[in-house]
Amino acid sequence: MRYRRADASDPQRSGSDDGSGGGPVESPRVEFALGDAQAITTPDATFDYVVSGLVLNFVPDPAAALAEMKRVTRVGGMVAGYVWDYASGMEMIRYFWDAASELDAGARDLDELVRSTLFTPEPLGALWKGSGLRKVEVVPLVVPTVFQDFDDYWRPFLGGQGPAPRYNMSLSEEARTRLRELLREQLPTQSDSSIRLRARAWAARGIV
Repeated sequence: MRYRRADASDPQRSGSDDGSGGGPVESPRVEFALGDAQAITTPDATFDYVVSGLVLNFVPDPAAALAEMKRVTRVGGMVAGYVWDYASGMEMIRYFWDAASELDAGARDLDELVRSTLFTPEPLGALWKGSGLRKVEVVPLVVPTVFQDFDDYWRPFLGGQGPAPRYNMSLSEEARTRLRELLREQLPTQSDSSIRLRARAWAARGIV
């Protein structure tokens, strides 16, 4: 595993391309590593806290990744993780896939709702308990997602990163326009043009 300090030329590790304008992270306490979540090369019992943010539902073997998280955590330390509730809580994505599936039956196979089973409390809690972690808790994390207008909502789907944007950018210009206009009709747009949604994630934590 290679360790690197955050670099503005590598936005995926530095977070410098998130639109915040904050630039690269520069701190002696922060390092970024490239590696496999299912085979972490960090020595055993290295950290007091290990957290996976919006990742486990994309890992081929979540149980293996969680076992690795537990392995590199010290006894008495905490292992935590959270995933979007794609069933109903991540409304921005839910509206997109529902509209896409209305126009293209094949889009349903790409929907995170179909591709992952970790987005509800029961399987997430079962994964944590099955790893041998103690004092397991699963709680919802809910935040408002308010878009200034439709263009503000639509812009993230033009980036090509993540299942929904990748699908959107794979469409022809004509098909993408049909999807855009259907979403414009279906989203709950307010009188001031804003679109007020919510985003819910389920978070699990346990003690080693």
